Amino acid sequence: MTDSWAAFGTDLHIEPVGGGLRSGLMNALREAVRTGRLTPGTRLPSSRTLAADLGIARNTVADAYAELVAEGWLTARQGSGTRVAQRADAAGPKGRRAPSRQVRRPAHNLMPGSPDLSAFPRTEWLKASRRALTAAPDQAFGYDDPQGRIELRTVLAGYLARARGVYADPGRIVICSGFVHGLALLGKVLRRRGVREAAVESCGLDIHWNLLARAGLATPCLPVDGSGARTGELRAMRRVGAALLTPAHQFPTGVPLHPDRRAAAVDWARSSGGLVLEDDYDGEFRYDRQPVGALQGLDPERVVYLGTASKSLAPGLRLAWMVLPENLVGEVCDAKGGPEWMNGSLDQLTLAEFMASGAYDRHVRAMRLRYRRRRDQLVEALAGRAPDFRVSGIAAGLHAVLELPEGTEQSVVQAATWQGLALERLSRFRHQDAEPGRDGLVIGYGTPSESGWAGALDALCRVLP
Repeated sequence: MTDSWAAFGTDLHIEPVGGGLRSGLMNALREAVRTGRLTPGTRLPSSRTLAADLGIARNTVADAYAELVAEGWLTARQGSGTRVAQRADAAGPKGRRAPSRQVRRPAHNLMPGSPDLSAFPRTEWLKASRRALTAAPDQAFGYDDPQGRIELRTVLAGYLARARGVYADPGRIVICSGFVHGLALLGKVLRRRGVREAAVESCGLDIHWNLLARAGLATPCLPVDGSGARTGELRAMRRVGAALLTPAHQFPTGVPLHPDRRAAAVDWARSSGGLVLEDDYDGEFRYDRQPVGALQGLDPERVVYLGTASKSLAPGLRLAWMVLPENLVGEVCDAKGGPEWMNGSLDQLTLAEFMASGAYDRHVRAMRLRYRRRRDQLVEALAGRAPDFRVSGIAAGLHAVLELPEGTEQSVVQAATWQGLALERLSRFRHQDAEPGRDGLVIGYGTPSESGWAGALDALCRVLP
């Protein structure tokens, strides 16, 4: 019937308390506002809707609303409905003032690990989303394959083969929610297989090492030098069953893995039955060198390739992919769980359409030019204003390493903080078992917006000793 409660609008859980329906309703609403359950600006149901929900007369609700408006608890405007009023003494639960969650952001951000988020291709992404939504099969709105949408896996297979030299059959690809998610799944699978140790590079991200440790794996480190990780030392690490590497662009030093060391890593995996986990986090961005192909192309059965849209597009998409040895696909999907753990189908279909249309390639080329220009401006500014400082790791990627005089790393970062400049020290990325290394900064020149880049660069030069 037309006046069914199911046809009404906003829901509100409220229970009148005290004597009398009107006063009881007013008491309940005051308490909900006072404790913060109804926050300022919240739109309340119409008097007709709330009366029907509570089974009381509409006039009773209307009168309660009117009195609370008069008392200043609510506001009522034509066309805007009845809302909770803004109150100077708004408090959290149990009468306590709600603590502020605002975090003071630095004026300039040169932290590594993020692209220029202001450059996200909103218009092209929206076009791809509309096309994907229009063409999406009905099944895309239901529970789907945890391995990922076949449309995206098919497009990825072609792109990775063409652009990164990956052997990538769609049946070998599993879509995941970022690199960290993929690594956590692999850690779980490796532990189930009986692996006890996974080697990591002596410079890298502790979040990755900690993920492997939480899976029950020890993480001995491989030393890193000017040719990348010393993978020849894997043969002497008898308990190691996997090795996590960044071959195309070592993080954070920025060097590519030398061809001899690439071969040594694959030879170790073949002879020991181990696996190489290849983190190709920013392989699309290179400037002064030929593309470095994926290590996975040397042996698809012994190397797991992990890629992501976090650097090429935006980390907020939460889309990444693993290209797995054939015998690992089922185990990884089991570790991921059933259909309820799948990634959002519409985002996958949008990325598939975005890549298939050529928009992804165009975006990557445009961003490659932007980041190269920033890299050049960084090198030029340092040469002119801080000529005694050496910058390295600049042939590719979204960050550079700036060497500092011994003993100055912490003081420079502290001075930058005082000046509203976010920087990261090189020692932050050193494994706990690694030998002491040089002082330096890891400068993320991809992070600032286009309008903020000049100011960030000037702030960096000002804080150098």
